[in-house]
Amino acid sequence: MSTVLITGCNRGIGLELARQSHERGDDVIGVCRHASDELRALGVRVIEGIDVGDGASVAKLQEALGDTPIDILINNAGILRRDQFGSIDYDTMLEQYQVNTLGPLRVCEALADNLHEGSKVAIVTSRVGSIEDNGSGGNWGYRASKTAVNMVGINLMHEFKPRGIAVALLHPGLVATEMTGGQGIQPAESAAGLIARIDELSLRNSGTFWHAEGYTLPW
Repeated sequence: MSTVLITGCNRGIGLELARQSHERGDDVIGVCRHASDELRALGVRVIEGIDVGDGASVAKLQEALGDTPIDILINNAGILRRDQFGSIDYDTMLEQYQVNTLGPLRVCEALADNLHEGSKVAIVTSRVGSIEDNGSGGNWGYRASKTAVNMVGINLMHEFKPRGIAVALLHPGLVATEMTGGQGIQPAESAAGLIARIDELSLRNSGTFWHAEGYTLPW
């Protein structure tokens, strides 16, 4: 049994990650801003009122955890604010950076002492953050925030490797959630793939940018 902490798990992919981890016997800690009824019904430990885009809020998460060891840390919290060239809202662009890019970094830095040799860190990023794979443009803030978090993930790989902690960057696929307007595969299918990739994660393949289906993605 592993202790698994998941951010942004009140719905969608995060909720399914919590459900499937709990069902296989892991000790799940669900972190979110507002706990959903579905999350509470799982019977996992819930820490709510946490906004990963806010440093003071993340400090409260660390305080709530104390010295609880974390075996698997899944940085899943993220937001999408659609935008178009010519009418870009730079405030919402920065909001996406705060949550999607700085959020995982804040959480990893705050909880670094809770991680130990053999721990695993996963960042749920997106294929749209790939520079090489950008064939359509658009979604300026979201794309840029995911490209930036990929760099954060590689830096974390270098930071944590001497401590025996592995890091993965994971694309969940196009998933039918509120963020995507219900388009794509079901969250349960995506979550199963993400968990499989985390199971395969080791120091040998730390720093890999994976699709949930198991193949690597270009930077």
